Amino acid sequence: MLLPIAIIFKVPLRRFVLAVKEPFLVAFSTRRHRRAALPLALRNLERLGVPRRIVSFVLPTGYSFNMDGTALYLTLASVFVAQAAGIDMSLSQQLLMLFTLMLTSKGVAAVPRASLVILSGTLVQFGLPLRGVAVILGVDAVMDMARTSLNLVGNCLAARPDGAVGRILYAVA
Repeated sequence: MLLPIAIIFKVPLRRFVLAVKEPFLVAFSTRRHRRAALPLALRNLERLGVPRRIVSFVLPTGYSFNMDGTALYLTLASVFVAQAAGIDMSLSQQLLMLFTLMLTSKGVAAVPRASLVILSGTLVQFGLPLRGVAVILGVDAVMDMARTSLNLVGNCLAARPDGAVGRILYAVA
């Protein structure tokens, strides 16, 4: 979804990728310590042309509330548990799960395995076996790296180079 958004809003992709590459690698390698990439992301987006007041507002706010990678991961993990248990979920149940996880993933603590607590609650709420968390635990470290990096890219994209999204958020706040 991030690529179509970037194309629709005419983000200069090559410059954006170059600006986000270093913070992405820091976020990926440090896993849940995504805040380690914040100074690099701030600096690189300012160099890209995003106004400082926009970057310094949008990125920290996104770190707390824009958890698109976490919501995506939790939804896929929940559907995986359902499939592994042989439980068929209707499309409406899957969409309800997605919307529930979009809301519950906001403000997830930046500590290792915090999303597993939300996953456990979701599995119980939707009648899925809780033992699925044990299966997910085996790959959670690698998936944590991916979702942390995706969260960072989403936050950087929200502070687009022309600052339009950031200016709207800044004005609302």
